Amino acid sequence: MSLRCAVITFPGSNCDRDMAVALEAVSGTPAIRVWHGDATLPERLDFIALPGGFSYGDYLRCGAIASRSPVMRAVIEAAGRGVPVLGVCNGFQVLTESGLLPGALMRNAGITFVCRNARLVVENDSSLFTSAYAKGQHVSIPVAHHDGNYFADDATLDRLEGDGRIAFRYAETINGSVRDIAGILNEKGNVLGMMPHPERAIDLAHGGTDGRALFESALNALASA
Repeated sequence: MSLRCAVITFPGSNCDRDMAVALEAVSGTPAIRVWHGDATLPERLDFIALPGGFSYGDYLRCGAIASRSPVMRAVIEAAGRGVPVLGVCNGFQVLTESGLLPGALMRNAGITFVCRNARLVVENDSSLFTSAYAKGQHVSIPVAHHDGNYFADDATLDRLEGDGRIAFRYAETINGSVRDIAGILNEKGNVLGMMPHPERAIDLAHGGTDGRALFESALNALASA
């Protein structure tokens, strides 16, 4: 089965090519590149990725302007139909600003840009995106962000915890994220937002391959569906 994966590019995106390369490396099929100004998505998409970068220069709130791009209406509709959507770094910010995920990403604690490998703990190993990991497994995934401090009110956090929707936590606090949250899922489990960059950890030349299992989890599940 040939999977149709799309990568959305916004003005200022700088990880869209990295994401496309990662998807092709795992699926064997080139990703479809979609411009933010398109009002519709290509037909029969199996997977949508919102990449990292600095959409619209991160003016206003990070991801806020991008969330109003024409293509996001189509992304929201696709997510509602069950199409898997992955948002990484700035893509995570866009997902919260568009209402596909709860909470918000704020300025890092200490007002510092963090660029390093981050140790994560896999909290959910039964989701579409994480089934190739083991619960409690520690993985190393690069981060590069200035506004990765995840915040939500206590009721939302308790709901995320109780529903098993926290996909990853930081093994050590690096940006002030409440409850060390690094990635969360929507209620259906088909939308994942995370600050670390799994697309930068799929090849040994990157220094590690801990991110590859995320793409393999989702794309293998889609291929066998």
